[in-house]
Amino acid sequence: MTSLSITGVGRIGGEVAFLASYLGLVDELVLYDIQSPLLEAQVKDLLHGMIDLEISTDPENIKHTDLCVFTAGMPRNPGIRARADLLHANLTVANQVLPYLKGFDGILVTVVNPVDVLNYYFSNQGSIDSHRCIGFGGQLDSARFALELSARRIEGPRWVLGEHGEHQVPIFSRLYTQVSREERDKILQKLRTASMEVIRGKGGTVYGPTVHLLNLMEAIIDDTQALFPVSCILSGEYGVSGCSLGVPAEVGWGGILSIEEWALDEWEKTQFAEAACFLQGLCGQLYDS
Repeated sequence: MTSLSITGVGRIGGEVAFLASYLGLVDELVLYDIQSPLLEAQVKDLLHGMIDLEISTDPENIKHTDLCVFTAGMPRNPGIRARADLLHANLTVANQVLPYLKGFDGILVTVVNPVDVLNYYFSNQGSIDSHRCIGFGGQLDSARFALELSARRIEGPRWVLGEHGEHQVPIFSRLYTQVSREERDKILQKLRTASMEVIRGKGGTVYGPTVHLLNLMEAIIDDTQALFPVSCILSGEYGVSGCSLGVPAEVGWGGILSIEEWALDEWEKTQFAEAACFLQGLCGQLYDS
């Protein structure tokens, strides 16, 4: 028996609730949203789909679930340039959810931006072990990277590490052919604006995040111990601490099982160091006041 709680049942949260239950990944659902009409409508819609599982809307039950997905908060829109600009607004939402995570001993997957900072915040403020806090986004960035490489007929493993945002780090050194610095910079710029192309057209990303999030959840539930690009709270790995940052990590029922430290080339080291510095600054600001 696997129980899943979802905080925020809008676009992505609603899709995850439906697919996780329809595909049989979970046996129990706990759904929470401060917008009561939306919450009630989503529950009724699920029931009308003849979903055969228990659905609770009592947020006190969140702490008892095996897996919690945090999707509540303000999404990006065309007026918001960078994901980090959402920190103040979504920190307020995180604080509304934190009381319900007191005593939670499952795996927390944070989806809301800025993912890396909020993942770090939940672990620290919610007293949740760092290996049980996973920041989502690297899979989506890696999929966008794969599309860019395919368009250029460049083959090899497609990985994006670093921040889920402006300071993402596409990994070129593991590809089968060398890519010039000039082309790397062009690809990186395309990756930085990839989500905004979707947001301008339909108001927000849904299918991409949902599919990759379900893949991550399945790996956790089935304990596949597969390697994913996810945001982890670092304690010296890659010479970094004091933030959560996208790295290759083995994921399973215990959350983050291990972190692989890859040898990066000079371009990647520079980008990775900038990402770490940026996120360390944001995470440090959380406790300045």
